[in-house]
Amino acid sequence: MTKTNAGYFFEDYQVGQVFRHGPLRNVEEGERALYQALYPTRFAVAVSDPVAMALGLEGAPLDDMIVFHKVFGATVPDISLNAVANLGYADLRWLKRVPPGSALEAVTRVIGLKQNSNGKTGIVWVQTVGLDAQGDEVLTFVRWVMVRKRDVDAPAPETVVPDLPEAVPAADLHVPEGLDFTHWDKVGVRAPHRWGDYAVGEVIDHVDGVTLSEAEHMMATRLWQNTAKVHYDVTSRPDGRRLIYGGHIISMARALSFNGLEGAEFMAAINAGAHANPAFSGDTLRAWSEVLEKAETDVPGVGALRLRLVATKGGEAGALKGEDGKYLPDVLLDLDYWALMPI
Repeated sequence: MTKTNAGYFFEDYQVGQVFRHGPLRNVEEGERALYQALYPTRFAVAVSDPVAMALGLEGAPLDDMIVFHKVFGATVPDISLNAVANLGYADLRWLKRVPPGSALEAVTRVIGLKQNSNGKTGIVWVQTVGLDAQGDEVLTFVRWVMVRKRDVDAPAPETVVPDLPEAVPAADLHVPEGLDFTHWDKVGVRAPHRWGDYAVGEVIDHVDGVTLSEAEHMMATRLWQNTAKVHYDVTSRPDGRRLIYGGHIISMARALSFNGLEGAEFMAAINAGAHANPAFSGDTLRAWSEVLEKAETDVPGVGALRLRLVATKGGEAGALKGEDGKYLPDVLLDLDYWALMPI
């Protein structure tokens, strides 16, 4: 009788199935320090108590992506342990900023299934909610993942593909309670551009590059408790290489975007996201952004920018897809998200 868990395979999932994932450990200041060591993030509110307090917050909240990583990582043993790849995201919303020391847990519901034509894998759509110790929702998102079948002869389930929103409406964006950008010019933040300085259609080349390494990637996957086999075990892929965790690419690209988007302090929502091509150790990551939309919020002084953040391994800023409509081979990430910044 085995006492170990080999994880779920595609035929194990059913639409409506609910997973209450094991509780996460508290998210402490140590995670913040490690995050800043892994990613060259410089957004001031998440790294400076004095700045956060001058802008009306009780203290510096954890970086938005730390919260995402912790909740995402909790889902891996039940959702993507046997994944071939995590494919995309939609309707991701940060609902409550999280201070250091918070305890988080995650609950996931299966909302869609579709077996692939090869009969060996299938796509699983899930909706995950992250909760704090008070039971308040801090984060919610949909993602879809390609998962292996245990038995290729297992019958295909009824195909259910969820109808997902194209974007989170600007009116639904959560602005941190107490946030007041009227003192922005007095807190010493080196951010020369405000919301009004950006134009729809503008493309920003973030210039800098970071070469991905095995050491940093493995530290990140362990830190976020992401146990997906493709990130750890070189025998789980035919090419014998460890796939870089997609969230690692998002955090690195977001950190690089500071150069040109210094005032985009908060990620408020992710409308859509695709990991266009795999990334491996040794790839040099660069990033560019396109301004897709602008909106004012109901909080004075706080504006929202809808941005396309693209991570590449060598492509030119603005180059995304070929004439065939497919992503160019150098494109690693295509992320459509809302950011909050001073007007």
